Amino acid sequence: MKRRLQALSGCLIIIGSICFSNLAAQTNPVIEKKIDALLRRMTLQEKIGQMNQYNGFWEATGPAPKDGDAKTKYDMLKKGLIGSVLNVNGVQNVRKLQEIAVKETRLGIPLIFGMDVIHGQKTILPIPLAEACSWDLKAIEQSARVAATEASAQGINWTFAPMVDVTRDARWGRVMEGAGEDPYLGSKVGVARVKGFQGTDLAANNTIAACAKHFAGYGFVEAGREYNTVDIGTSTLYNIILPPFKALVDNQVQTVMNAFNVINGIPSTGNVMLQKDILKNKWKFKGFVVSDWASGAEMVQHGFAKDLKDAAAIAVNAGSDMDMESSAYIKHLEELVKSGTVPVKNIDEAVRRILRVKFLLGLFDDPYKYCDEKREKEALYNPAHQSKALEVAKKSIVLLKNEGSLLPLSSQQQKIALIGALANDNNSPLGSWRVCSDNNTAIPVVAGIQQYTRNFTYAKGVTVYQGIHDFIHEANINYTDTTGFQEAIALASQSQVVVMVLGESGFQTGEGRSRTELGLPGLQQQLLERVYAVNKNIVLVLMNGRPLALPWAAAHIPAILECWQLGTQTGNAIAAVLFGSYNPSGKLVMSFPRSVGQVPIYYNHLSTGRPDSVELVFWSHYSDEKNSPLYPFGYGLSYTTFAYSNLKVQSSNPTDVRVSVTVTNNGNRAGEEVVQLYIHDKVASVARPVKELKGFEKITLSPGQSQEVQFRLTDETFGFYNNNGQFVVEPGDFDIMVGTNSASVLSTHYYKN
Repeated sequence: MKRRLQALSGCLIIIGSICFSNLAAQTNPVIEKKIDALLRRMTLQEKIGQMNQYNGFWEATGPAPKDGDAKTKYDMLKKGLIGSVLNVNGVQNVRKLQEIAVKETRLGIPLIFGMDVIHGQKTILPIPLAEACSWDLKAIEQSARVAATEASAQGINWTFAPMVDVTRDARWGRVMEGAGEDPYLGSKVGVARVKGFQGTDLAANNTIAACAKHFAGYGFVEAGREYNTVDIGTSTLYNIILPPFKALVDNQVQTVMNAFNVINGIPSTGNVMLQKDILKNKWKFKGFVVSDWASGAEMVQHGFAKDLKDAAAIAVNAGSDMDMESSAYIKHLEELVKSGTVPVKNIDEAVRRILRVKFLLGLFDDPYKYCDEKREKEALYNPAHQSKALEVAKKSIVLLKNEGSLLPLSSQQQKIALIGALANDNNSPLGSWRVCSDNNTAIPVVAGIQQYTRNFTYAKGVTVYQGIHDFIHEANINYTDTTGFQEAIALASQSQVVVMVLGESGFQTGEGRSRTELGLPGLQQQLLERVYAVNKNIVLVLMNGRPLALPWAAAHIPAILECWQLGTQTGNAIAAVLFGSYNPSGKLVMSFPRSVGQVPIYYNHLSTGRPDSVELVFWSHYSDEKNSPLYPFGYGLSYTTFAYSNLKVQSSNPTDVRVSVTVTNNGNRAGEEVVQLYIHDKVASVARPVKELKGFEKITLSPGQSQEVQFRLTDETFGFYNNNGQFVVEPGDFDIMVGTNSASVLSTHYYKN
């Protein structure tokens, strides 16, 4: 856009600060009066107790602890000095602790029970990164609804999800927990998950409070290394990192979790700008902020607080309302208030926010509403939940390559070889972050394929890991044991087609699982090449929790399915796609690199000053690899083909622009397509990315059918945040692009007045 910065000329519209829309829920006057009354009755010590959260500290249905740390916490619970407990699960356990809080403390304030319900409780849904690849917001919402129904049936009323960290680095293990590299899609997916968790009535007994995490910037840890530092500019903060959090606040997410990292040298737990200035003041967030596990205490390690007492003062004065597991508040806040270091109004404000969420959950009306043993039995592994898990798992699979239409396989096909330890693994497909699941409850690929054909033979080939793998790290990866190679190679040489299930163990991603290499772990690549030498008709089924760098497979293997870790219904979902009873429709939400040396790699990058190839070497490129990803953001094939045509832009006024495109199914199968709209602001007061996703629609077309897809573009579409956090809309030139992925688009020009 042309750079015109005089607001009075009408050429620049400043819609407002980063909080340009304030849609956060208004407070309920009745609840606020009840909170006022309760606060007047509370001692300072009891208030601080509400700000204190502990991990489950004893077997609740067993005898009371007699000594040690568990005894200390038990006594604190009876005195009303614990406001929340995490990682206590099951109706009997929850009821026992709740009875102590309600019946034995002076004021009877109920506990709130938190749990990492990330992608399911007992019925495990696909990992969040996989679900996002469905681009199906209704399916994602229903998935979270399944998780909330089962979690609430086990006494849980608060989940530490969704994670809405935008991330561009596949080395970071927690990419599996989010929605990928794009803030627009990440916002939509996060909102869908909040709606699924919280439902339409937070006081219902089958809904749970959601938590937006990690606030903020955690997805940008340097080198993809867990708990590492973050160093970003304000444009990245305002335009990439914060929008998903703002979207969740606007959609009434009840809690926010701060992050382990620093921004501008300030740890998030002690960051006034993030927690007070932006979240609570500008965005009008009414819920409460919880620290990440002992992140308050970690400010000492950051060199920002001198000791735990100092950390407590910094955190509470910065707006961190509840302390998870560091004991900083319960040990030091009373003294800090009495000394004047912490104003009592900061304590009252934090407690008000915590009590507000408890009131909204209906815990004061019925503290045992989540403690119904009959409902617990009926909800867990409910057949309706299994059905929804299967549907979203199928939608999450991405077809990366299908040379010669090798897929789908025919159920009549003879001599199929199924190879790979993961093909017969009923635990790894559950993925990471499934805290309450039962081990070995995933349907393996072997069992799924048996529903379509018996004309296959299975061989393990090679193990991914050696020994225990519940908390796997690089030392457990199998780099030496080739037992099973010859059996697999012999089987492949005698078969018409080979299905190889390769990838990562379920615990190779998640918190603390950063990697420096993004290829197939261990000996799997070697096995793949050895099998290819005897049979080139290979379908590679990838089971992993992050994008992988697979240049050899992309060049040689004719068919590749990215299946991620799909949860309980893994085998059934993969078999449905392999044999064509479901036509794959997933699209990538993270770019796949050609080499780990390209990482971080993402589609919505800025242009450099030297983006184009020149005769000499002096332009922005690698000397040993292409700049482009192996598979770009938004990419995914189908068993049919779609053609785009007739892209049009029409505008009746500058604030209402209509874009239309015709999409035609040119194949002989019905299929779903995700139609994606991108824009490029060509000249702006702050340089803008070469492409930005601003809309998408998932449609279903029969063979030969065409459909006109329309998008409405408003000032919110065209605007961006400047480096002061103001949302601005500038006039000028835009490229409008619509297509099947971020790299394959039709493009037209639009001038915005």
